[in-house]
This record gives sequence, C-alpha cells and structure tokens, in this order.
Amino acid sequence: MPNPERQRIDSFLSAFARRQAARTVDLPGGFAVYDDAFAHSHANNQVVIETAVDSEALPGIAEEALGHLPHRMISVLDDETGTACAEPLIRAGYTHSTYLVMLHAGPVPAGGPAEEVDLDALRVPLARRWRGFLPAADDEVIRHLVDRREARRRGADVVRFLGARTEEGEIASWADLYLDPASGTAQIEDLITSEAHLNRGYADAVLATALRMAADMGCGTRFLIADAADWPRHWYERRGFSVIGHSHCFERG
Repeated sequence: MPNPERQRIDSFLSAFARRQAARTVDLPGGFAVYDDAFAHSHANNQVVIETAVDSEALPGIAEEALGHLPHRMISVLDDETGTACAEPLIRAGYTHSTYLVMLHAGPVPAGGPAEEVDLDALRVPLARRWRGFLPAADDEVIRHLVDRREARRRGADVVRFLGARTEEGEIASWADLYLDPASGTAQIEDLITSEAHLNRGYADAVLATALRMAADMGCGTRFLIADAADWPRHWYERRGFSVIGHSHCFERG
C-alpha cells in the first residue's frame, strides 16, 4: 500500500510544477513544463514523470518535448519507475541522480529569528552563491537562476522567501517555503547559506522559522528533497527529518 504521506507529497510536487510553468504539455506518464522567460533554468523547462511509462520510449518522449532546448532534464517522482528508466536513459547519454524525500517527524521548533524577505533582498546573495556553484556561467544564466523565483510564486497557495540576517543586516542564509494549507502540505526548498557565513547557525534559524510557519498554518506534512549523495541529508536527519522515499533526476547537456 503506497505511503499516504508520499502520495500527498507527490501530488504537491506535480501541482507545483504545473502551476509554476508558463505552459504545460501532457505526455505519456506525465507532462512537460516550459517557461521561455527562464530558458536557462532546467527546472523550469523539463519533463516530469508521475506514473509508469515505457522506459525504452522515454528518451524519445523527452527528445520530442525538449528538442528545441540545449539541455534535457527528466524528473521521475516514483522510485520504481525511476529505477526502471535509469538504464535506457543512461544509454541515451543522461546522468542519473537519486534524491531523498525527507519528512519532518521531529518536534516543531518554537520558532527562529529568520523573517520573510522579498526577492530583491535575495538577489545579491543568490547571484553570488550561484557564481560560486557555476563559475563559468554567463550573466544571463545567473540572472535566470535568480529571477526564476518569481515564477515560484505561482506554484503554491502560499509562497514565502525566508532569510536570516547578520547583525549588520546582510542576509546570510535563506530558503523558500511553499504551503498548501488545504492539504496540510509544506515544502522547504533551496536552503542555502552564503559561504562567508557558514557554520554560524543561520541555516538553523531559517529551518526553524520555516517549520514553525508551516505548523502554524496547519501543515502536518512538512518535507524537503535532499541529494542522496550529499552531506546535507545527515544535517536534516539530525533536525528531525527522515527518509520516506526516493525520486530520480536525469540530465543531459
């Protein structure tokens, strides 16, 4: 029997991708999302697979949907489907990443000193951090990766950008919080800290604030997505998150 929490999360993720998109096209097993305003953002121009699909046919489906773009990105929400699709997609030149769906099961913090901020306040630290991640990227790519947060406002009923500030007022750590009070679901996304302010508790402040806000809005299903191969998963586990499933991402170009 499928985990009801996981079903709720997958429904939330599918709905968010559709609502965020400038346009969508239904495909076998899922859909494609597009946003020409952020053409360099893979997440805004990708194929999302929700249900079982012919794994051998998937590379061709993605090629038809994304052939006009220099990149290919396929997100597969279901673990069994993603595992079945891995071999054909790797043969077609895709790299494969596994992600963890992590549910918050620990006590909800009393709150944190982070606050809601607007996108303008995040532009400089976001751009600086993306420059660190992608040193060879040109200015247009960085701009798309920063400004795509505007599209995220459409993704859920309530979207908040949270930031923790230094004593001087600089935003040191930040994250997105997406809330659907009707289904009681909340996602914490892109929790990032500026390199100059690592290991000083700013990320804890943002996470505690996000969890408290979600709980206060009646969201009992509080989750995030973490890279299975990267260290933050263990940081989240120490803060009350546990793995309830896996999803898959395939990229090329």
